[in-house]
Amino acid sequence: MSFLIRVQLPDSPGVLGAVASALGLAGADILSVDVVERGNGIAIDDLVVELPSGRLPDTLITAAESVDGVEVDAVRPYAGVLDTHRELELVEEIAARPASGLELLADGVPRIVRAGWSLVVQYDDGDITRLASSTAAPEAPLGELPWLPLERASVLDAEEPWVPEMWRELGTELAATPVGKPDRALLVGRPGGPMFRAAEVARLAHLAGIVAVVLDS
Repeated sequence: MSFLIRVQLPDSPGVLGAVASALGLAGADILSVDVVERGNGIAIDDLVVELPSGRLPDTLITAAESVDGVEVDAVRPYAGVLDTHRELELVEEIAARPASGLELLADGVPRIVRAGWSLVVQYDDGDITRLASSTAAPEAPLGELPWLPLERASVLDAEEPWVPEMWRELGTELAATPVGKPDRALLVGRPGGPMFRAAEVARLAHLAGIVAVVLDS
């Protein structure tokens, strides 16, 4: 079974290699490594690893944190694709099929930022319309979204009253970004975490901005 493990570690030579060695000794096979954020001497990395049948994910935490200075932010099952640089491919697909652009955006974003689902929503004089959704997106009707209109990409507080109870029970982390205008937004959910980092939110904003230009051109 594959897992996504997010780690904070000192941004120093050899530390990531030590983590990889520790995970290997615990029986994990590392499938990919993605640098999420880096600064102030700290790196945030996402590792997709495969564990043999019968091994518990807790062994990943123990192994990674056996390396001095390493902290595990989150571990969750992962069933997505491993290519984390699909932005250009997605934009090209949307440019070729603009009539389905929002649907392609909603379906493609979770694979790019390793999230569980995404929605494109529209705010119109107090009414909320779901314009597009990914295959794993919640199907329940959306109630009030008090953060719309949205001026800039943001991490949303998943404990706010508007958040459906099921999302909170699953520990869903949320982020959103405008898609060309404040009343149209991309909402991304990551059940079970980890939290969205600033670099990931900036990545969402950049992608949504490009897609908005493509769709409006």
